[in-house]
Amino acid sequence: MNKPKPVLDPPDKLSARDRILAAANELFYKEGIRAIGIDTVIEKAGVAKMSLYRAFPSKDDLIAAFMEMRDKIYWEWWDGVVARHPGDPRRQLGALFLALAKRTSSPSYRGCPFVNTAVEFPDHSHPGRAVAEGNKRELRRRVRGLVDGLGVAAPALLTDQLLLLMEGAYSAGNTLGADGPSAAVASAAEAIIDSHLREDRT
Repeated sequence: MNKPKPVLDPPDKLSARDRILAAANELFYKEGIRAIGIDTVIEKAGVAKMSLYRAFPSKDDLIAAFMEMRDKIYWEWWDGVVARHPGDPRRQLGALFLALAKRTSSPSYRGCPFVNTAVEFPDHSHPGRAVAEGNKRELRRRVRGLVDGLGVAAPALLTDQLLLLMEGAYSAGNTLGADGPSAAVASAAEAIIDSHLREDRT
């Protein structure tokens, strides 16, 4: 007599940890981290409280994991945009700012999660704040790498000008929404890059 085959979980079924992190991602991003309590995350994730504390011993651990996930998502987005124009830093920068304009002009945009977290947690020793700062440092490093490929005379200045444009788009997209000026960030970046290239030709 054949034994019945065990019922296996479908391969796409999320673990309790993944469900908790997905719930935290949605709630923290939409409502803010301090506004959301652990019980709300548990209810959204559909798990027992013990499951949450096994995966994340404290709310700060959950915040850090949420931020690490957002950091990973952000660089996957960045790498996907840059990969469309291999070896062409000018077009890579243009594509990044066009993608940024689209992202920050979306009706569902709730602001940069790294900026939001830095505002909510001013203490630099907070683990979530540390991830946010790390993301911004890496952003500056990556922008500088692309700018270096342009061969302009003042790469540090252009890098910081482009970073300020990015941060302005993040802020305007959050406060003013789809009707705000974020959609203009790509043309502003082009104008600044062109001005540096023109100076180098004179």
